[in-house]
Amino acid sequence: MAMSAEDVIHLYDELEGAGVPFWFDGGWGVDALLGSQSRKHKDLDIVIEQRHLAAALTYLGSQGFVDAPSEDRRDWNFVMAHEDGRVIDFHVIVFDEAGNGIYGPAENGDAYPASGFTDIGNITGRNVRCLSAAYQVLSHDSGYELAEKDLADVRALCAAFDLPLPPRFRT
Repeated sequence: MAMSAEDVIHLYDELEGAGVPFWFDGGWGVDALLGSQSRKHKDLDIVIEQRHLAAALTYLGSQGFVDAPSEDRRDWNFVMAHEDGRVIDFHVIVFDEAGNGIYGPAENGDAYPASGFTDIGNITGRNVRCLSAAYQVLSHDSGYELAEKDLADVRALCAAFDLPLPPRFRT
């Protein structure tokens, strides 16, 4: 089962109502920025502050989501799944004094830049927080192997937001 637009908006509204903000990332983040759904999404990628994590997990647990163990599970990056096939991929951050989202142990040096938390997207008429178009392009250009959907996402973001297309996306 894919994560439908209705699923993600319901989740967004429920967590917002519980005082648990988050940002859309990945495929739904791209589609929110573009203002329309471009494809089916197998999961929902979210960036969430560590201080809100317990409340989010409590709510999701009450909705039937459980931890989906994996070999690469970390406290700051893990997946929760529902028996119906819906999947949420968590990226847990702690904001530093400059507004950067520190991702994992600070000594690892991984962070979402403060400028990445500035954009508002739209899913089915609902404005939502999402990581910025510039950051999404940058994160896709970070060296991991790209699927065709990643190439399409970056090209669409660059075209829509007048961003330079990174060289590895030009072929």
